Amino acid sequence: MPQPLRIMSTLAVMALLREWLPGAGMPAEVEFNPTARLLARIAEGERADIAILTEAGVEGLAASGVLAAGTRVDVARSAIGLAVPRGAPHPEIGSVASLRAALLAAPSLVYSRAGASGIFFAELIERLGIADAVNAKATIIPQGFTAEVAARGEAALAIQQVSELMAVEGVEIVGKLPEGANTYAVFSAARFATARPEAPLLLERLAQAMTPERLARHGLDPA
Repeated sequence: MPQPLRIMSTLAVMALLREWLPGAGMPAEVEFNPTARLLARIAEGERADIAILTEAGVEGLAASGVLAAGTRVDVARSAIGLAVPRGAPHPEIGSVASLRAALLAAPSLVYSRAGASGIFFAELIERLGIADAVNAKATIIPQGFTAEVAARGEAALAIQQVSELMAVEGVEIVGKLPEGANTYAVFSAARFATARPEAPLLLERLAQAMTPERLARHGLDPA
């Protein structure tokens, strides 16, 4: 039996990959982590066959020769969203002003320290002038899914990429953060320069599988 190809992937596409890989026709195993953590491990010398990271992360590794130049495939585009525990009221977040009010009114909330969404959210609450008030009642997890904290009833609001919120049972998606208080990340895949010969075929199949319908099921948009 052939050795599975190894993929190092951002958490943002975890649910999507878990749905698609069993039918991909090629054995593969995936390590899921925030992009920042994966980049740190790659910088320390760790290698796989395919990397799925932020667009900037892939471009940087291709420029340094770690990823094979010209193999980048843009997989998906993702926005940051907000979720509440299942059955909880949905706050109004249709404008920057209403989002600000919802964050101040919430008794508790959770965001991530390591992920791109958490870094952006920390900057957002600073820009809105509410960082001290929000952080006083916030749980800031080092990595992983913020929605798991909300699903356990330990936070009233969870902030993260919509696709990551949707990967967790026990929460309801309120929606994307409004324009002016959101950022969009493009996630890309490429093969490592040291990848095995089968890697290009898996990368090609991955690109073909990213249909609008599949992406939408997981809270993602076409790249």
